Amino acid sequence: MSVLLISCLILLLASAKGSHASDQLLIIKDSVDIDVGKRQKVFLVTGLSAYTTIATGLYFAWYKTYDQRSFHFFDDYGEWQHMDKLGHGYSAYIQTDIVHDLARWSGYSEKQALHLGVATSLLSQMTIEVMDGFSDRWGFSLSDVGYNLIGTSTYYLQQRIWSEQRIKMKMSYWPESYDRGTILSVSGVGQSSLEERSTELFGSNVFQRFIKDYNGQTIWASVDISAFSKNGIWPEWLNLAIGYSAENLYGGFGNSWESGQETYVLAANNYPRYGQWVMAIDYNLSRIMVNQPVLKKALEVLDIFKWPAPALSYDRNDGVQFHLIFKN
Repeated sequence: MSVLLISCLILLLASAKGSHASDQLLIIKDSVDIDVGKRQKVFLVTGLSAYTTIATGLYFAWYKTYDQRSFHFFDDYGEWQHMDKLGHGYSAYIQTDIVHDLARWSGYSEKQALHLGVATSLLSQMTIEVMDGFSDRWGFSLSDVGYNLIGTSTYYLQQRIWSEQRIKMKMSYWPESYDRGTILSVSGVGQSSLEERSTELFGSNVFQRFIKDYNGQTIWASVDISAFSKNGIWPEWLNLAIGYSAENLYGGFGNSWESGQETYVLAANNYPRYGQWVMAIDYNLSRIMVNQPVLKKALEVLDIFKWPAPALSYDRNDGVQFHLIFKN
């Protein structure tokens, strides 16, 4: 469920990165203390308003459409070949980053901003988990909470140890093309297709599929080699990234589903569900030297994504493969 927040987080990140980049040094003279006070009020009011709006909006737009029941737990570890869990980690990491940068812009110290980022991320993620816990379709997931903690801790520990993000969590997405060929139901009466199933699961437009289509997503850990080497040989704008993606996901735990009175099952040998590991070149856009402030801010926002580049991939079906351009 956390991936539903990604689009909102990206919009917030644009303002956070843009503001923080141009206001690194906020408090130099006492004369600007009043301005800092105003910024902190804006930060708190806007933050509480955004939290209330998003939480309320999610409830009425999503959860209220499904039956409710008493609070319960649900073990969904391994669902969607772990892609949903990595999405939780990524969302928690990005949200911590957003609030941290906005808090710094507001005049809070690094330590205060970091604590605010962690607390806000965990609170918002836990809100979703609690709503899941009362939903008949889902449940409170301890593994979701674990990955939320991993994402937040990844940001927190790096800021405490290095005062910067040397290993960034990123996401990439490339639209998948789904076969329109006919798939017969188990009874042989019903007809469907992979395209029809993907539309049912992931939506019909690019925006919906960007959020929901795990077959087109990869979650990355992008390592800033130059920050570790410190010898000036490795280009600051060039990273190495390790990513994980999955293929042939047409259901949470398996490739079978019901439509109307018919049941559909995809043969495992024709549509094997598997994970894929990728090592790729990555572009550290935030380290590219540009003179235009607007362009620099745009690059910092775009840096939350992993962009197409040469890569090596490994999975149990195809082994090791080289990709001149790995897209997702």
